[in-house]
Amino acid sequence: MALTVLVTGATGFIGTLLVDYLVGRGYNVRVLLRPESDRQKASAMQVEAVHGSYDDPSSLREAVAGVRMVIHLAGVTKSVDERGYYDGNVLPVRSLLEAILAVNPELGRFVLVSSLAAAGPADNPDPGVTEADEPAPVSVYGRSKLEGETVSGSFMGRLPVTIVRPPAVYGPGDRDVFRFFKMVKGGVMLAAGDGRKQRFSLIHVSDLVRGMVMAGESPAAVGETYFLTSPEGYSWDRVASIASDALGVRNVRRILLPKPLIRAAGFAGGIAGRLTGRPSLLNPDKASEMVQDYWVCSPRKAARNLGFTADIALEKGIQDTIAWYRKQGWL
Repeated sequence: MALTVLVTGATGFIGTLLVDYLVGRGYNVRVLLRPESDRQKASAMQVEAVHGSYDDPSSLREAVAGVRMVIHLAGVTKSVDERGYYDGNVLPVRSLLEAILAVNPELGRFVLVSSLAAAGPADNPDPGVTEADEPAPVSVYGRSKLEGETVSGSFMGRLPVTIVRPPAVYGPGDRDVFRFFKMVKGGVMLAAGDGRKQRFSLIHVSDLVRGMVMAGESPAAVGETYFLTSPEGYSWDRVASIASDALGVRNVRRILLPKPLIRAAGFAGGIAGRLTGRPSLLNPDKASEMVQDYWVCSPRKAARNLGFTADIALEKGIQDTIAWYRKQGWL
C-alpha cells in the first residue's frame, strides 16, 4: 500500500514539481489548499486535496490525519511588515505540528523547508556557511524562517523533524532568477558594489525536490538540518555568461550599483509598500540581502549524511531553463 505525503505550498513553483516527483516515486500525495492557492494548478495535479487554513485547526487535523510524511514548503517571501513574515513563516509551522500531535503522533517525518536566509551570509565563499555555524540572518524574512526552525525544534523528541535550507532556486517556472535572465536578454546586468566579489549558491529545482525527499526518507536525518545546494558558489558574471550564450546575446553591459544606493532604494520601496499595502520588489529586507557578498552554503553535510549532491550542471540547468522560458513565451 502506497504511503501518503502531505505537501503544503503545492501550487507554487517548487511545490508543483515536488508533487510530480513524489507521484513518480509511488507516493499518494495530499495537498493543503488555502483560499489563496491556485485552484487551477491543484485541479491539474489530480491528487487528494484538503481545503483549509493555518488558523483553522480542524482543517489542519483533516490534512495531516493518516499521512506518513509532511513536507511543509509553504511560506511568505515578501511582506509589507514584520507581522506578515511571522504569520506566513512561523505560525503555520506551530499549527501544523500541533495538529500532527493531536491526530497523527506516529508520523514518520516532518520536513520543514527553511532557507539559507535563516542562516545568513557567509564570511567567505569557501566553504561558506555550514550547519554548525551560529545563524545570523540579516533580514526580517531570514529571522522569520529561523524562528520557524526554532518552533519545529521545540517539537523534536515528540515528532521526527528534519530541516532543509535551500539557497536561491532556479528552473522552469521560476520568476525570481527569471528577472535576471530577462535583463541579460536586454544586454544589461546589475551588480551590487563592484560586482566581482559576490558569490552565491544556486540549485536547480529538480535537484532540490530530490534532496528534500531524500532528507524525508533518510532515518539518519531525524533531528538534523541540511543545506541542499550547489557544489560551489557562483559569480553573477558566470551566470550571465552562460545565459547570454543561451540567449544569443553578444554583449552584456555591467551596471554597478553602490551598496548605499541599494539600501536607499530599498528604504523608498518599503515606504511605497506600506502606502499601497503591496510588497515592493525592492524593500529594506531585500536590500539588506542584496548587499551581502557571500550567500554561499556548504553542500558537505548533505553529501556525507544523505548521499545528496546537486547533479545538474549550471550550464545545462540554465540552458534548459531558458529553453523552457522561450517555449512558454516568457523570453
